[in-house]
Amino acid sequence: MMQSKASITAFGTYVPERILNNADLEKLVETNDEWIVQRTGMRERRIAAEDQYVADLAVKAVEDMIRRYGVDVHDVDMILVATSTPEYAFPSTASRVQARLNIAQTGALDLSAACAGFVYGLQLADSMITSGMYRKVLVIGAETLSKITDYTDRTTCILFGDGAGAFLLERTEEQGSALAALSGTQGDGGLHVYSSGLSSEMNGVPLQGDGRLVQNGREVYKWAVRLIPEQLPKLIASSGLQAEQIDWFVPHSANMRMIEAVCERGPVPLERTLTSMEYRGNTSAASIPLAIQLAVDEGKVKQGQRLALFGFGGGLTYAGLVLEWTVPDAGSTN
Repeated sequence: MMQSKASITAFGTYVPERILNNADLEKLVETNDEWIVQRTGMRERRIAAEDQYVADLAVKAVEDMIRRYGVDVHDVDMILVATSTPEYAFPSTASRVQARLNIAQTGALDLSAACAGFVYGLQLADSMITSGMYRKVLVIGAETLSKITDYTDRTTCILFGDGAGAFLLERTEEQGSALAALSGTQGDGGLHVYSSGLSSEMNGVPLQGDGRLVQNGREVYKWAVRLIPEQLPKLIASSGLQAEQIDWFVPHSANMRMIEAVCERGPVPLERTLTSMEYRGNTSAASIPLAIQLAVDEGKVKQGQRLALFGFGGGLTYAGLVLEWTVPDAGSTN
């Protein structure tokens, strides 16, 4: 890839206050804590309030970033929001964020790539800045999956939570953060995870769920466990690095058993893998920034380290990015 001229300079996250733990789920469907932990590695998820929508979470993630690093976002010239749970078909969530943050003049664009959306957002922001057309881009991954979760379906309601993460990318004349990128799609697998919209069928197959999230977990698991060990070495090799030079692997936090199976197949072991699902659940486009935030706050991720991000999910689509962590170590949650 062309040498990046975009540096990640700050980040922030937000999760709603309400906690939905496994004991709570036992009251909703036939399940139990042991079964959920054994199969998913999840203990809690955060749930947005009834009147709290994805733009609200996105704005709070940006506000957390401002608190952590003291950055100014009023001169950003593009806002990219990756989400599968927009409040409206239009206006875009990004335009709602622009209004709430009172940014006078900026582009605003939503990305629809499900659990790969945040990595796609980083790739797009890097391209926009490296091309010279933009100087400062805000990339947000935000979801309120609880609003499209069927809490009578014991196979899916145990998985999903709400949250948001925001990264600020700025123009640099030196080497930027991104070292390599990769993406791909297997569109004929779209029926394995979807939320229906205007059409009630896909490829001639009637859709279920009436707008709620529907997932064939077994098929998604098989796809991811085959795909990631095949594509991740290619991504790392294209960065000019060896697998052992990757400090942290940050996959989409879909399910802990899935991530364990991926890491068993290599090339980065589980002990160098960051996740967020244990106390956040599967937060789709927000899961990767949430995992990084938890690791930064624990002192694991430090400036100058190399991270391999890999988002994957609905589409079926995936996106990977190897980057150098260029954010100063000073930022922490107040």
